[in-house]
Amino acid sequence: MEAIKNAFDFSDFPRLDMGVAGAALAFLLVFPALPHSSFAMTTMIQFLMFSLYGMGWNTIGGYAGQVDLGKAQYVGIGAYTTAVMMVRWDVPFWVSMPLGMGLAVGWSFIIGYPLFKLKGHYFAIATIATSLVLKDLFEVWDFVGGAKGLELPLRGNMPDFLYLQFREDYYYFYILLVMFLAGLLFINGFRHSRLGFQLRAIKDNEDVARSLGINVHWSKIKAYAVATAYVAMVGSFHACYNFNIEPEDTMSLDLSVLIALMAMLGGAGSLWGPIIGASILVPMRSYLGSWLGGQAGLAGLDLVIYGGIIMLIAAVQPRGVWGIVQAVRAKRRRT
Repeated sequence: MEAIKNAFDFSDFPRLDMGVAGAALAFLLVFPALPHSSFAMTTMIQFLMFSLYGMGWNTIGGYAGQVDLGKAQYVGIGAYTTAVMMVRWDVPFWVSMPLGMGLAVGWSFIIGYPLFKLKGHYFAIATIATSLVLKDLFEVWDFVGGAKGLELPLRGNMPDFLYLQFREDYYYFYILLVMFLAGLLFINGFRHSRLGFQLRAIKDNEDVARSLGINVHWSKIKAYAVATAYVAMVGSFHACYNFNIEPEDTMSLDLSVLIALMAMLGGAGSLWGPIIGASILVPMRSYLGSWLGGQAGLAGLDLVIYGGIIMLIAAVQPRGVWGIVQAVRAKRRRT
């Protein structure tokens, strides 16, 4: 009961924040009914996916302060578990998804124990290495399709909620929206939990945290497992949404970096940070990339532009957009 109470406890946010959050939720609920293009719907689905990715990364990267640049390996584990089980054994999505999450969490415990013996940039480099090694393994593993990946078989009886196959994207949108809201409530409960407070103490000063009786190593591993479960869940959804997966698509370093950027741009260590980051980067990546990609000689300029925006925000406020909001509010209170 305490965990449920914490999940719905937003009392530390001003009414303005909750009003904006309520308006955003109302927009998401009615979006499929509004006039929109298929490209806009795809962008909204990607926004929800990367918001969830960012929420997961935030547990280890934001609250615990451990810069993880290898989260794509768990996206791949979730996606491949669902794809392989559907292709080989005709297992429904709602069975394969939790199994994929379990496999990903198990792998996170195996590599997490030695990884968290490292600190700082050594830890970040090690997470990149483990992700790239797993990607290379999948590229030569015939059972999972090798570098070509796997294509999910299309079922005739659409819409199929059991196997998550639909012709209309709004089905995917609303299913993902439910995951998004459940994930947001869980993270809100997480930040109020004993582990959440322990991680913030570890982030501030590990030696002081140890002196208070906190098992620093075990707390990091648990946070890493929570982050892994999030990205593996969305990875499973990704497999069904795209109907095709390959190692370069689900396990690349670019994806790992993008997941981390979502949370860091919006505000690592804050509840709303990953959502703010995704709301900025995903539309910019989709629309700006599409527009500039069609212009002669401008392909890739979108990467330069949003890279510059990230550097500008990082220089002004290392805590991201949410940090800027908090700083402005603090200044107003002082004056």
